[in-house]
Amino acid sequence: MQRYSGFSLVKHALSHHENWQRHWRNPAPKKEYDVVIVGGGGHGLATAYYLAKEHGITNVAVIEKGWLGGGNTARNTTIVRSNYLWDEAAALYEHAMKLWEGLSQDLNYNVMFSQRGVLNLGHTLQDMRDIQRRVNANRLNGIDGEVVTPERIKEIEPALDVSARARYPILGASWQPRGGVARHDAVAWGFARGADALGVDLLQQTEVTGFKMLDGKVVGVHTNRGDIGAKTVGCVTAGNSGTLAKMAGFQLPLESHPLQALVSEPLKPILNTVTMSNHVHGYISQSDKGDLVIGAGIDGYLGYGQRGSFSIVEHTLQAIVEMFPVFSRVRMNRQWGGIVDTTPDACPIISRTPVRGLYFNCGWGTGGFKATPGSGNVFAWSLAHGQMHPIAAPFSIDRFRTGALIDEHGAAGVAH
Repeated sequence: MQRYSGFSLVKHALSHHENWQRHWRNPAPKKEYDVVIVGGGGHGLATAYYLAKEHGITNVAVIEKGWLGGGNTARNTTIVRSNYLWDEAAALYEHAMKLWEGLSQDLNYNVMFSQRGVLNLGHTLQDMRDIQRRVNANRLNGIDGEVVTPERIKEIEPALDVSARARYPILGASWQPRGGVARHDAVAWGFARGADALGVDLLQQTEVTGFKMLDGKVVGVHTNRGDIGAKTVGCVTAGNSGTLAKMAGFQLPLESHPLQALVSEPLKPILNTVTMSNHVHGYISQSDKGDLVIGAGIDGYLGYGQRGSFSIVEHTLQAIVEMFPVFSRVRMNRQWGGIVDTTPDACPIISRTPVRGLYFNCGWGTGGFKATPGSGNVFAWSLAHGQMHPIAAPFSIDRFRTGALIDEHGAAGVAH
């Protein structure tokens, strides 16, 4: 880690940034790369980082039509957990969780990963049966989790209304102490800086407009800055994966939906953990700046608009205020929407495609952020080896043809 003297710190403080070292280069595109990653969000940057770090493949370009981390990475609510029901999903997210736990040290960059724990509330007897089933499945997979009573919930999260007068009675919850939140932009910047330092080219303001094909194999991409050759192409374009697949001549079983979130005015620390309710469709945490970060599920309609709808906002805030009456007078500062690709079974696609040399990593729905390091790690392995990583293999496109679905809809609910 670079150290500064007192004089150099003062000099940099007064320099208005002109003497600050840049996090990454801004190179011109080469004519050809061994691997091109389309999409400069967290997953794409993580893929490039692990390709260089773990597989020694450094002739790599990450192509981003906007700025790095400016898509869904910048438009999510940063929840991290691994307490999924099915073995395949649990293995993927737990792989990510283990990488999260050492990520700041690995990148030498503080991603502000805070393991404050995640509560999933149960309001009905069926909720509690589902919670018990999921916790038991987690424990069989070596994932931390326990079923907690309302009394224990109150100890963990005192602001939550667990009284008998609550509109949505709380009968219990699942509790994953290792879950929490991280800083979304720091994650993107950390992976970007790490990849750049290993020789990866990060090409911003570079939009892919098509794929170069030869005898059924991808040999490069067309961009607004000219053609770029590639031996292998990996697409990680959350929200726009269907559009990229169409350019390559095939369809993916995806729907694109707006996903909304809100943040409040900053408050002094009051929330200890991440609290989620599948039943009333709302979740809340508190950021390092003091904002309450609030969200729910996707809008029901298809589209690429990033505004969302008032009905979802009203329903979400109504649910949060019922569970946390103390927040009833807190002002919301802003609201935004991201675009998420959802699959029929609420699990991602990490797969080869009908085009040789072309791979897709998409369909994460509303839960992609938590998988960022794990997704990039297994996708990098797959691109380096020309076959799918054992953890990624069950998430092939073929499962929608064979019927071997990984149905996390019931277990995921809000899905974050």
